[in-house]
Amino acid sequence: MDKPIENYWKLRLVDLKTALESNNFEVYLADDRQAASKIVLDDIIPKLNANSISWGGSMTFLAAAGLYDRLKDNKEIEVLDTFDKSGSSDQILERRRQALLVDLFITGTNAITETGQLVNLDMIGNRICALTFGPKWVIILVGRNKLVADLDEAMYRIKNYVAPANSMRLDKKTPCAKTSYCQECESPDRICNTWTITEKSFPKGRVKVVLINEDLGL
Repeated sequence: MDKPIENYWKLRLVDLKTALESNNFEVYLADDRQAASKIVLDDIIPKLNANSISWGGSMTFLAAAGLYDRLKDNKEIEVLDTFDKSGSSDQILERRRQALLVDLFITGTNAITETGQLVNLDMIGNRICALTFGPKWVIILVGRNKLVADLDEAMYRIKNYVAPANSMRLDKKTPCAKTSYCQECESPDRICNTWTITEKSFPKGRVKVVLINEDLGL
């Protein structure tokens, strides 16, 4: 068989799609990051008639081929670019607050269970706030590497891989950035502050999940 790894994950993602759809998520399958970008731009966004768009911190979103640049430079939709680091810290924070009021918000997820639950842990909470309430629609981009068996495995993955790796990436002065695993720290730079478990999309179809048959993001 050609590409056995891709075929293995395709079967896993088809099962995951079924689980997510039973939880009222709208789900798309993408063979790779290029296909994921095309699905978002050609299949999802045109149906929404969104007037404004923003996003939360997501390496998967940045990795999706050309998606950030295409959306950032879009002249037909009002763009609130929360990746823009210009201005004061208060102005940057205000952009994140205003992003909770856009029509469409795009981000990733830290983990996704086989039963179709999205599991996330945030420092500030702007990403999970948007997922929970605010924007009319949310698109979640998910690499196959985010799939875990259950909530226990999701939380372990996040605390002992995602958070330390993100702390290193962001140059945070946390113990996990030095040891590579969670120390349940009291650091001012701690990025593990608020958990969310999204069991179902409400209303049905509000949250749209693009499952990507590639390892993307942390």
